Amino acid sequence: MKNLNQNIFSLIDKEKERQIKGIELIASENYVSNNVLKATGSILTNKYAEGYPGKRYYGGCEIVDEIEKIAIENLKVLFNAEFANVQPHSGSQANSAVYLACLRPGDKILGFDLSHGGHLTHGSAVNFSGKLYEPFFYGISRKTGLIDYDQVKNLALKHKPKMIICGASAYSRDWDYSFFRDVADEVNAILLADISHPSGLIAKGLLNDPLIFCDIVTSTTHKTLRGPRGGIIMMGSDFENPFGKMNKKGDLIMMSSLLNSAIFPGTQGGPLEHIVAAKAVAFQEALSDDFFNYATQVIKNASRLAYGLKSLNYDIVSEGTDNHCILIDLRNKEINGKDAENALGLSNITVNKNMVPFDTQSPFVTSGIRIGSPAITTRGLKESEMDNIVEFIDESLFLFKNQKCHKDLSKRVNSFMKKYPIFKI
Repeated sequence: MKNLNQNIFSLIDKEKERQIKGIELIASENYVSNNVLKATGSILTNKYAEGYPGKRYYGGCEIVDEIEKIAIENLKVLFNAEFANVQPHSGSQANSAVYLACLRPGDKILGFDLSHGGHLTHGSAVNFSGKLYEPFFYGISRKTGLIDYDQVKNLALKHKPKMIICGASAYSRDWDYSFFRDVADEVNAILLADISHPSGLIAKGLLNDPLIFCDIVTSTTHKTLRGPRGGIIMMGSDFENPFGKMNKKGDLIMMSSLLNSAIFPGTQGGPLEHIVAAKAVAFQEALSDDFFNYATQVIKNASRLAYGLKSLNYDIVSEGTDNHCILIDLRNKEINGKDAENALGLSNITVNKNMVPFDTQSPFVTSGIRIGSPAITTRGLKESEMDNIVEFIDESLFLFKNQKCHKDLSKRVNSFMKKYPIFKI
């Protein structure tokens, strides 16, 4: 057991070294603060707390009740929300709970096509959302690379889904939530916004606010929100459920109550109270002026990356970005996404292969890669450093295609990142 523990901690140290040395460009990854790390690794992991503050199924919850209430209040202030649930273990868990609260098996849902930038939980056939419900998908315009809003409306009118989902995993533009609201009202559908990727930017008012228009909003707490890995559910305003579900007194149950019940006991047991505490810390950090400056820089850096790559004839889907994310179609560079990911990895630059709209490759190969600016911005890099990163990317792919060694480039990447420390512990 001693040797096993030593091996585990040795591997953790190696991962720490990897993060320190490399350029992290995965759009869904970020680095948490020292205080978030402390909360995540705290003794709160020892505490069981099934239920909600003041209504637990275990004793000894007085302290964790206060922690969870702080997390809830911080989140409500951050997004100007009337309701918040901080217990979901992930964004997928948050979405599954919303579906449980709002849908029956076999109900129709309308989501963003995974191959165009959507998420697995928005109806993919390999996911519970595509297995339990009947999914239909909208996508982007081949001409513009932007969401085809006419297609959204036409599909909604044709299929009459019970739920419409807006949000993406690899879409670089802002969303017209007002349009989705009008369509949802026309077909009497629940409107869900999954803002897992741009949530930190939305929280600071840099992108359109879904809580004004959408019935329910879900998100992860990492990515641009820069918290621990986890999920949340919010509503701008609570409302009586539209499904006719009543309590024992014959009153319509509030939607907040249905959502809480869908998390516990519907889809989860006890919350991870160490993660809830870390969420509370992260939400408090996100309320600061410093975080506004950070979020602003995230967008500036992403825009500069997109500009630099376009100048080298890389095909950027939608021709640019409004947020933290860039989707690159590599077909004109004669390299697939899998090879590009491997090539950049040899240079200590981390990205992920990603399908692009109208892709002809399999999901395991893909024709593109997705990159993002949240993690490198956390480390303090600004626009001028984005130019260096663009050069590193282009050189790395050139070396791979020409079967050249990446050793020298990886050393230059390591040296470049030494100027931007990441961990304080």
